[in-house]
Amino acid sequence: MNKKKQQTEQTKKKIADAARGLFVQKGYKATSIEDIVKATGCSAGNIYYHFKSKEGIFLHLIEDWNREWEETWLAKETLYPTMMGKLYGMAEHLALDQLNHPLTKAVDEFFNNSEKASDVEERINEMVKGYLDFNQQLLQRGIDNGEFKVTNVTGLSIILDSMMVGLSQHAKKMEREEAMAAYRLAMDVFLHGIAKPSR
Repeated sequence: MNKKKQQTEQTKKKIADAARGLFVQKGYKATSIEDIVKATGCSAGNIYYHFKSKEGIFLHLIEDWNREWEETWLAKETLYPTMMGKLYGMAEHLALDQLNHPLTKAVDEFFNNSEKASDVEERINEMVKGYLDFNQQLLQRGIDNGEFKVTNVTGLSIILDSMMVGLSQHAKKMEREEAMAAYRLAMDVFLHGIAKPSR
């Protein structure tokens, strides 16, 4: 990496890190570009050069969170030898991440904000597609190895995603153990319909 590109990456990281702290502290809506300017010492023009908008910064942070989640999940996934075990493990991993991540509140606020530019909506749709693809791959592997019935994988991946998103909303009002139990119960209910009976 040449020096200019390295400086660009460092500036981008500095902006993202400062913005992340502000979003955690103040929330999505209450954080302004002016706040990020003050926190970083960068000009507004420099911030817009790297991210285009406040939404762009926030999407970058969500994408980082997604990458971190996937990396930690892939490191854990081998602990679960069966696909059913992997689905329970994934639900638990999602629950713990959602309950513990400092950006959770700001992310909810961001997604509930109806005013989004079309390029932002497009990036959000790409993220959601990634979640559905992830679910489809897990479910398809369960079908391929004979653990799950042959079924509509696309439909089930949407149901699984919807179930996890809905649970994340309810889990915020629960104590940790209650939330974990709710995720385990949801996976029991989900798998009961697709798991082959053991012989």
